[in-house]
Amino acid sequence: MVFQIRDIDETQAPLLDHLIELRTRLLRSIVVLAIAFVICFSFADDIFGFLVRPLTEAFPPGQGKLIYTKLYEAFFVEIKVALFAAFCLAFPFIANQLWAFVAPGLYAREKKAFLPFLFLTPALFFSGAALAYYVVMPTAFRFFLNFEGQKGGLTLEALPGTGDYLSLVMQFILAFGISFLLPVLLLLLEMAGLVSRTQLAGMRRYVIVAITAVAAIITPPDVVSQLMLLVPMWLLFEGSLLVMWLGEKRKAAADTTVQTAEAPAEAP
Repeated sequence: MVFQIRDIDETQAPLLDHLIELRTRLLRSIVVLAIAFVICFSFADDIFGFLVRPLTEAFPPGQGKLIYTKLYEAFFVEIKVALFAAFCLAFPFIANQLWAFVAPGLYAREKKAFLPFLFLTPALFFSGAALAYYVVMPTAFRFFLNFEGQKGGLTLEALPGTGDYLSLVMQFILAFGISFLLPVLLLLLEMAGLVSRTQLAGMRRYVIVAITAVAAIITPPDVVSQLMLLVPMWLLFEGSLLVMWLGEKRKAAADTTVQTAEAPAEAP
């Protein structure tokens, strides 16, 4: 019984150490997020002004306006803006803490394989967010504002609310940012052996249907936004297949080199 208790204690000790380390890294991430929130809240007006710019440019000069119908709505919009900006600002540190927690349990080869994804993930996310902000949102807003005018003798005017507009902007940015992580997901699945390039290529038609469904669900209900998400996601899918193909070629060439080096020399 003594040996059993000692064995249990020895197995529990590493688990407690990992839990303590996880708690420490979570607390660090929360502290950094809180500091980023305080900083971003000080500039919430400027950040919201930046997010409003696509709508401002979609309106005719000097005609656009945002309204709020609840007295507390504008205040909570600033809090949401600050929290959203704080998460974007603190994301690199949070990702670094996550990597620092996971990395010690990986072999050197696994660290080398996963390290590129640590840099690829934020790059792809912000690329999708930039596409949404600079291309998709201005195009979509101009499309929505085309419905202004005279309808049945009455004036139809767009008066977007601050809360609704912020929700729409966050939906655009998050939808495009997360969707651009498709290559990371596919490459990780391929590295784990769950899927192969041949299987994905064989399911291409079903993948395109799935991408179309995702674009229709996570974007506002207009064809323009859906197409602007569908086409990049399809290109990212094809790009992932190309990267997998190049990886297979490189691995095959390396295996051939090793086999050639290990082959016994022929007798003269």
